[in-house]
Amino acid sequence: MENKKRALGRGLEQLFNNENLDINSIDTVERRIYEDVRAEEIIEIPLSDLRVNPYQPRKNFDEEALKDLADSIREHGVFQPIIVKKSIKGYDIIAGERRVRASKLAGLETIPAIIRSFTDEQMMEIALLENLQRENLNAIEEAEAYHLMIEKLHLTQDELAKKVGKSRSHITNLLGILRLPITVQDLVSDGKISMSHARVLSKMEDEEQILAFASRITEDNLPVREIEKLADNKNVEKKIKIDRKPRTNEYKYVEELMMDKLDTKVKIKDKKIEISFVNVADLNRILEILDIKE
Repeated sequence: MENKKRALGRGLEQLFNNENLDINSIDTVERRIYEDVRAEEIIEIPLSDLRVNPYQPRKNFDEEALKDLADSIREHGVFQPIIVKKSIKGYDIIAGERRVRASKLAGLETIPAIIRSFTDEQMMEIALLENLQRENLNAIEEAEAYHLMIEKLHLTQDELAKKVGKSRSHITNLLGILRLPITVQDLVSDGKISMSHARVLSKMEDEEQILAFASRITEDNLPVREIEKLADNKNVEKKIKIDRKPRTNEYKYVEELMMDKLDTKVKIKDKKIEISFVNVADLNRILEILDIKE
């Protein structure tokens, strides 16, 4: 019975059996493991035995931030153990990849760790949630993470949207940009083309036209509305028909921009802005985006 309890820790099985994933649940996972761990369960593991979580969506880490963390680790050590899963050869990192990278920079050979048994599905969910909450994934990394979940967990877009607490349109738009040529995806990853620009480009069929528009965006700093007008030309072949219906709401475009920014429903009417949220955590997320301190 004790071994079964130690597989994950107190209450974690119930957390992962929930249909929806709380965007803050990665903290819940780590906190519950730390609260439940015995001192003798924290062991030193050679850094050379660690393998990156194969479901980790983040490909790029802030080098300056890693150097700062490495300096802190070099002076004070690693305060918070990482969480790992035993694999055929060594261990898979469940949580704490930044600590591992920084420890290597600091010249350490081992790192304190807690071993727990997670399924591949749980590893995937934790990796996604950790990054969605703590660091802003670029659009391509987030899209690839969603694509992986759909593929590996056999989810529909609707099911995935409910599971991660995002809108269906947010998931659809992100997955759509994976159809773009790799060179354009790289521009999105580097922040040279915005998600709004990428969404318009993803609805085009001809690769040469997509590349031409991408060049104009980066070289001429064309706004999204201008790209929409150019892309709406009858000579531009579309993968997905762009809606040409006249906008009866003069603030529709502003609503769409705010929805893209806040990832929630926004309505502008009678000179009032209504911003929807689902719970307190979601409200705090929106306030953080708006840089409003409670």
